[in-house]
Amino acid sequence: MTDSRDPRSRAVPSGRLARLGSFGRLAGGVAGGIMVEGARRLVQGERPRLGDLILTPANAARLADRLAHLRGAAMKLGQMISMDAGDVLPAELSTILARLRDQAQRMPPAQLDRVLKREWGADWRRRFQRFEATPIAAASIGQVHRATLPDGRVLAIKVQYPGVADSIDADVDNVATLLRLSNLLPATIDLSPLLAEAKRQLVEETDYLREGRELQRFGALLAGDRRYVVPELEEALTTSRVLAMSFVEGSAIETLGEAPQDDRDAAMTSLIELVLRELFVFGVMQTDPNFANYRWQPEAKRLVLLDFGAARPVAPDTADAYRALLEAGLARDLDRVRETAVTAGFIGQGAVAAHRPALDRIIVAIDAAMNRPGPFDFGDRAFVPVVRQEAERLLADKGAWHVPPAETLFVQRKVSGTALLAARLKARVPVRELAASAIASEGPSSSV
Repeated sequence: MTDSRDPRSRAVPSGRLARLGSFGRLAGGVAGGIMVEGARRLVQGERPRLGDLILTPANAARLADRLAHLRGAAMKLGQMISMDAGDVLPAELSTILARLRDQAQRMPPAQLDRVLKREWGADWRRRFQRFEATPIAAASIGQVHRATLPDGRVLAIKVQYPGVADSIDADVDNVATLLRLSNLLPATIDLSPLLAEAKRQLVEETDYLREGRELQRFGALLAGDRRYVVPELEEALTTSRVLAMSFVEGSAIETLGEAPQDDRDAAMTSLIELVLRELFVFGVMQTDPNFANYRWQPEAKRLVLLDFGAARPVAPDTADAYRALLEAGLARDLDRVRETAVTAGFIGQGAVAAHRPALDRIIVAIDAAMNRPGPFDFGDRAFVPVVRQEAERLLADKGAWHVPPAETLFVQRKVSGTALLAARLKARVPVRELAASAIASEGPSSSV
């Protein structure tokens, strides 16, 4: 068993009062940090803004550490926001929340044993030839252990942290309150629809029986395509709080950064094609782009796909909106790109009315990058400074902020996270050809 004194092991607060107390300590710590920093700046003759006082390095560390300790919906929501928050949050807060992508703490052995006894019974160890108590991965909702059955088969066992399923509503509301208190979100922004949808998805993600069904669904959808590997569900050991599946070997997807260019290109071409198939053919998408959800088998040149808790149907209207946007982009009809983006809810009317020249410059920069000869080079970021500069002007005008439909945000999170990984790997992908093929395919979406 792991040493309970290991700093990476911290018991998950499982009761409502315990979790509320953690938020209270966070608020108290942040408030104390504000007072100290405010006093320091006043002594120096400054008149600091509240947002400046909240976004100090010390308060950023408090926020990330406390949400990482809570795990569950609190940490998951922070991760969700941080993956693609350009249209909702300013860069400063996104940077703070991005710390959560790399922070994961595991349950102490005693707490793990209590969870498994509740799910499998007091003699649960008899089910295995070997169960490795040290997790091989720890994330926001659960941690993963390797185990060997009596017949020699090796499994990956995902164990949910206690209490996270029962605390979703309170955790999401508390995180939303922290965002509001930061004074960084304009009062005109209504996050209620997005928060309601986040709660709904988080409830689904904590149902491991549901995730098991999605695992089987994707296994069937990708059966026969040797570019992808999906673990097999072990139904006899799966409960609503424990997910058992075959253990599949693979290296962290980020290790491809040191691989030959052909391997990086092949991996990201397969992944981008999968995203397009999810959107336009399957009608269901695994919407969590966390890099830990992918592994790479270098010898077989195959992608291992993990974690289907965030799999959700793609609404036909959402698929149609992306289809229309891609059609306009492929035709290089830039006016239609802007108009389609507004109609689909990607961009608000207020932003167009106040900042149309800036929006048009963003569209022109992306169009020019996408239409260079050859595959799209995700490692060539020459267009990014132009987009960032124009986007900063838009973000500076809080009156023009706009929250896209929740369905669109979940899909866009997957699209943006996939592009982020491609940029990390400096992959070269024939994006135009893949997009043209995808929108020409027969899928579940209705006609525009």
